[in-house]
Amino acid sequence: MRREASRDSLINLILPLALILGLVLLLSLNVEGGGEGRETTPLEIWLKVIVGYLAAGTEIAAAIVIGGAVIRGIAAYLRLLFSRSKQHFDATEGIRLQLGRVLALGLEFTVASDILRTAVAPTRQDILNLGAIVLLRTLLNYFLEREIQQGEQRRSSEPELDRSMR
Repeated sequence: MRREASRDSLINLILPLALILGLVLLLSLNVEGGGEGRETTPLEIWLKVIVGYLAAGTEIAAAIVIGGAVIRGIAAYLRLLFSRSKQHFDATEGIRLQLGRVLALGLEFTVASDILRTAVAPTRQDILNLGAIVLLRTLLNYFLEREIQQGEQRRSSEPELDRSMR
């Protein structure tokens, strides 16, 4: 059991560091003139237009999902603020966790949008940029998911503590 805990803590340290180093490496690479001199076909032009609309739709979906969650979170917090509830901390933690879950979903939508934009005839620079963006968003998502899991564990252990104090 102790060995698994030390392995998990090592993974929790190495994974973010590896992602950050990968991001720095991708950002330091600068490929010039990757796609110049290449002839584009009419089908490729149409595909780029269609995929551009799909990517824009995905970005709009991400904005709607995140914006709706923010509005819902603000409304829930205002209801909590003006109510006479004694469970203020527990309720705000719940609002925070709910917002975190939706932010993770929004990040997935934005990653999908970036992948769509790079799907049709990418240059090397496009692929490097996509790799850097995906690494950065994966890193954000990793820490967000970890924070959500820790918050859910705290919430699930609090009722047990309350019962043991009675």
